[in-house]
Amino acid sequence: MDNSREKVAGYDYMLLIPTLLLMAFGLVAIYSASSFLAEHKMGDSYYYLKKQAMFCLVGLFFFICTKNLPSTFYQKIVYPVLGISFLLVILSLVPGVGTKVGGASRWLRFGGFTFQPSELAKLALAFYLAYSIAKKGPEMSSFSKGLVPHLAVAGAFMALILLQPDLGTTIIIGAWLLIILFVGGVRIVHLISLALLCVPVVVWLVWKADYRLKRWWTFLNPWDDPQGLGFQIIHSFLAFGSGGILGVGLGNGKQKLFYLPEPHTDFILSIVAEELGLLGVAAIVLLFGVLIIRGIQIALDAPDLYSSYLALGISCFLGLQVVINMGVVLGLLPTKGLTLPFISYGGSSLVVTLIGIGILCNISGRR
Repeated sequence: MDNSREKVAGYDYMLLIPTLLLMAFGLVAIYSASSFLAEHKMGDSYYYLKKQAMFCLVGLFFFICTKNLPSTFYQKIVYPVLGISFLLVILSLVPGVGTKVGGASRWLRFGGFTFQPSELAKLALAFYLAYSIAKKGPEMSSFSKGLVPHLAVAGAFMALILLQPDLGTTIIIGAWLLIILFVGGVRIVHLISLALLCVPVVVWLVWKADYRLKRWWTFLNPWDDPQGLGFQIIHSFLAFGSGGILGVGLGNGKQKLFYLPEPHTDFILSIVAEELGLLGVAAIVLLFGVLIIRGIQIALDAPDLYSSYLALGISCFLGLQVVINMGVVLGLLPTKGLTLPFISYGGSSLVVTLIGIGILCNISGRR
């Protein structure tokens, strides 16, 4: 077999190895962080580990499928995926259909499992923007053709997600949109104007909702209410501080003992920091760094414009989610219920992320 055929048929190991290591890391971290909670709530310390392992298998199945699909397939499914994801986001808002957790209607329940449509929406938007930007080409510099249609489609998704309510995911999609449109050729003056117009809207949305305003004040002054609003982030600080360089040892963390709420989800990095220390966190950061940089390299080397924008869109979404989750647990950003890809417990995020990595592998094999 010649080298060109090996590149088409094989896997990109700079993507595959970090992905598998992060998944394995995540399974270990989820069991360590959730075993006490699972025993207390479910009577089975392996409950969350078993569910996440099943999500890993489902995600790997889709990863293999997306890696081996014909290159023309992704352009054919742009609008069907966009329409289906839009419909699912709408259904999540319908009383009796969407599942409410903590006052937010962000999930759909299928049997014993829940699915978060906003995760699929991110992938659908990556498909759509890549297809549309590649098709328009030089016309992207036009306000009416470059900015308006893409802002309208993404804005429709953002408005629905905001109604769930989920301001954090809405802001992430908005930030991602600005990056992709900038790379796609939209004039910088249009993007700066759009960003400036959005600032007062975000401020108003925070001011309007009491719980968002409390999160903001907690972010600025967590020690003002250490037993109330600041409880979670303070215990995240304690986890990082007590972990030191080498950590207290896997399974020996204290903050997961009903101090950090839901330690296996948004704040799982705090548990890793406590048990495996700076070295454990550095290993995770390094693996994510390799994965994201490789994704950007694939975008630069892609065989066509559509694949290039799609690879960039997937890589940027992954990078934004990692940076924001880490910023939250370190107290650098206001608290936001956002998972750490591959590491946090959650089927929707894991499966959709693995689909994205499979697409990156597909594009890499065709360069």
